Amino acid sequence: MDNWGTWLTALATLALYSFLYRDNPVYKAAEYLLVGLTVGYSLVISVKTVLWPALVSPLAAGDATRIIPLILGGMMLVRVFPRLTVWSRIPLALIVGAGAGVSIPAMLKARVLQQMGETLSEPLSINMVLILIGVVATTMYFYFSHEQRGLLRPVARIGIWYMMVFFGATFGYTVMSRVTLLIGRMEFLLGDWLHVLPR
Repeated sequence: MDNWGTWLTALATLALYSFLYRDNPVYKAAEYLLVGLTVGYSLVISVKTVLWPALVSPLAAGDATRIIPLILGGMMLVRVFPRLTVWSRIPLALIVGAGAGVSIPAMLKARVLQQMGETLSEPLSINMVLILIGVVATTMYFYFSHEQRGLLRPVARIGIWYMMVFFGATFGYTVMSRVTLLIGRMEFLLGDWLHVLPR
């Protein structure tokens, strides 16, 4: 009970959970504190791990090629001036283009090609047949070039059922993870802070 860190953590937890009663100034203060600490921590980490070693140190060592990222970064900051906003589009376009060029092939390989290869390499089983039906039926549901009539309609309906099962499982996982967080906080409050729970 004499540990200040435990007390501060417990009071911050209770302040955040006070929102369950209603929106109040204690919750707002804890929310602003959380956002401020997160932004400050992220800023310090970004400066120490990215900005300083990748830009400041090389520039101080005489690496003139680092001037280009410095100029592009400065161009992104001119968005605060309405007349210069057009200049910020150049580095943003470079970031979006480079990000798309790197992520699209990687995502295509990881989420489509690799999974198709793993699925096709599996021996024929009930699971394999169910996965194949789910992939075909779900794809048919999103096939908008032709009206869903005839055989396409029941196949698309099966795709809807597969998606509902997926959404239900995802929602259940989300609820389970939130309940796990709540249990962790309750164990902290009742165990580490109040010492009500046995160790």
